[in-house]
Amino acid sequence: MTGLTESLSRFIANPGFDTLPAEAVRIVKTGFIDNVATMIAGRNEPVVRIIRQFVAARKSGVREASIVFGEETAASADAALINATAAHALDYDDVALQGHPSTVLVPAVLAEGQYLDASGADALRAYLVGYEVWAELLAREPDAYHVKGWHPTGVLGTIGATAAVAHLHRLSPDASRNALALAASMASGLVANFGTMTKPFHAGRAAACAIEAVRLTTGGLTAAPDAIEHHAGYLAALSPQGRVDRAGPASTLGRQLRILDSGLSIKSYPMCYATHRVIDGVLDLVTAHDVKSEDVTEVQAWVGVTQASMLRNHAPVTGLEAKFSLEFAVASALVARKVGLRELTDEFVTQPRVREAMARVRTSTLDTHCPIEPIFAFTDRVTIELKGGRRLDTGEIRFARGNAKLPLKDEELRAKFLDCVSGAGDLDGVGLYERLNAIEELDSVRDLVPHNHRG
Repeated sequence: MTGLTESLSRFIANPGFDTLPAEAVRIVKTGFIDNVATMIAGRNEPVVRIIRQFVAARKSGVREASIVFGEETAASADAALINATAAHALDYDDVALQGHPSTVLVPAVLAEGQYLDASGADALRAYLVGYEVWAELLAREPDAYHVKGWHPTGVLGTIGATAAVAHLHRLSPDASRNALALAASMASGLVANFGTMTKPFHAGRAAACAIEAVRLTTGGLTAAPDAIEHHAGYLAALSPQGRVDRAGPASTLGRQLRILDSGLSIKSYPMCYATHRVIDGVLDLVTAHDVKSEDVTEVQAWVGVTQASMLRNHAPVTGLEAKFSLEFAVASALVARKVGLRELTDEFVTQPRVREAMARVRTSTLDTHCPIEPIFAFTDRVTIELKGGRRLDTGEIRFARGNAKLPLKDEELRAKFLDCVSGAGDLDGVGLYERLNAIEELDSVRDLVPHNHRG
């Protein structure tokens, strides 16, 4: 019987969808648009500066792909490392598959696509291949990766992005299998590092490792043909309870596109996605009842067990820490009546009013599970107690705004894009948005980059 690694590699070489369904194209384009937006918004973050300095110190002189859509270029893997880190630096990128698919897939596909002079249609297909492989591996594990300490964006994203890059290279099934096996030994990412610079670095390394795995494979480096399903292999190592399904091949890949079911959830706030339903609820109550922060005596939030585990920072003192704090999310919604990039700063987080509001937040956990997003509770809920004893209640909140089941409108996605790129004076934001929105018509993804270096 065909093993899992081999069946994945056959799908990569021949996915069976030369013509993509229109809805799949729409979803993937949304991923490209939103990811480029967050990449440009994060281009000047401290973690990106550090990674750029690290890459520059290598002095390789290789010019294959652009860095954060600017004039500077680097080797494809290095560009993917920087760009994916930038895209994830603000935690503003899309969500699906218990992680952030586009923050790994788009930088890897665009960087290697520039090197290969791939078309826009090629890039869309490669993304979809990577997404479907990621989804296949995720579906085999019943236990939540986050609870075990694994960051799916790093550990699953490395394999998914390798599948995408291998497809771009048109590797044979044997070569694709080798690249996947090699990538399996490169995948990593720990939840313990959430709220630090290392979290976005997970995405950068996943994108870079994907390109490196494919390049090393074409150079002759070998790996085990069953590295993913072996009893001492990738899936087993990530599953301490041993409940992962390693046995069967990926028989439905290409026949039933999981992206049509899972989709992509676009973030409305630059915060860990585990906070978003609560933020929506608080903002709705604050707006509807004209709530003043100083009139609030207590806020009670109910979230899932895994959500609470990820939101580990209960008294953050930096903007980076605040991204993983439910207390801050509520406080920002109360004090500023918004939770945006301007609030995710050290100065705002340490304001006395914000800190006082954080101290009034209480969190309880719900032992329920969403069938669509298993690491989340089925619903979240918020109550606000006011001076005088009045109590406001959101009721059960099923989906956050921008969720795949409650998607942003086209004009809302465009507004987020233009807001994210507004600080990039060297870019024509409207023109870039329009090119991304018609990416399937581009003869080369190099045409997305204004400076269009051809190496």
